[in-house]
Amino acid sequence: MQQTVFLEPDKFYHVYTRGNNKESIFKEEGNYFYFLQLFKKYVSPYADTYAYCLLPNHVHFLIRIKPEEQLIIRTLENEDLLKINLQRQFSHLFNAYTKAINKRYNRTGSLFQERFRRKEVTSEVYFTRLVYYIHFNPQHHGLIDDFSNWAYSSYHSLHSESKTLLMRENVLEWFGSRDWYRKFHEENAADFSTIATFVEDDEL
Repeated sequence: MQQTVFLEPDKFYHVYTRGNNKESIFKEEGNYFYFLQLFKKYVSPYADTYAYCLLPNHVHFLIRIKPEEQLIIRTLENEDLLKINLQRQFSHLFNAYTKAINKRYNRTGSLFQERFRRKEVTSEVYFTRLVYYIHFNPQHHGLIDDFSNWAYSSYHSLHSESKTLLMRENVLEWFGSRDWYRKFHEENAADFSTIATFVEDDEL
């Protein structure tokens, strides 16, 4: 049983979860975009996002929780100070999405596994290889021949110059440049073993 890791301010985490009993959580294209809208609502105000990938039955995010002072908000009702709990925000995200899917597809019950997983990212080497691992996931699972053609990841958004909520400049700085970001992905795509020592056997 995996030990619970609490999401603490100013720390990086790999957050990932999958459908209950490996059930598909995205039934059609619009579901992916709706999930990202909910992520933007519930998580983005309190965590910076560096990479993500949505797959038919699981999701991956690389985030950094914002500093503690940015996790304290004033409520509108009585102007009390409230400290945001990121575990709860992710629960809100998954619950809101589940309710929408259940209503849309006339289903009942849990959509996601009981507890989402999270692992602290503690080194630069881990960070860069985790970005690659997240983007490469669709190809690793045989969903597509070339990971760069997967529509529901941050790979192209990080490489482009269009407007984004992702921490693009920070990611590119970790890789050294936009060109090295692209080369790192292309050179490692042929050999998934380069990331194997940085992810646990039970990761998705």
